Amino acid sequence: MFRHTIGIAPDDIDHMGHVNNSVYLRWVQDAVVEYWEKIAPADAVAAHLWVALKHEITYLKPTFLDDLVVADVIAEHMQGVRAYFNTAIRRGEEVVAEVKSVWCCLDSVTKRPARLAKEVVSRFVP
Repeated sequence: MFRHTIGIAPDDIDHMGHVNNSVYLRWVQDAVVEYWEKIAPADAVAAHLWVALKHEITYLKPTFLDDLVVADVIAEHMQGVRAYFNTAIRRGEEVVAEVKSVWCCLDSVTKRPARLAKEVVSRFVP
């Protein structure tokens, strides 16, 4: 599991006084990309990019400007050029949103789908 700290900015708050649902998407994208950059070897990070193919977000509770929030990311599995992640957005021990996402790995030069080496995949999925 990888933990990503989230900062809530005044611009994240919508007309109802809580974090806008669209902001959660940015949080998940930031968390998954940071997970990749921290865990993968530097040469793999330089050689690959990620694009999101699908996000499925279940909102459980609202979050507010002063909340302390984190995203806990787990790589569920990797298959071919795709990676499947589960992310729990938490306020303390309370899960406020659950996100399942699918990402595609790209070669950073050609921008074409690319498979990761097994030793890189093993850093995320044993």
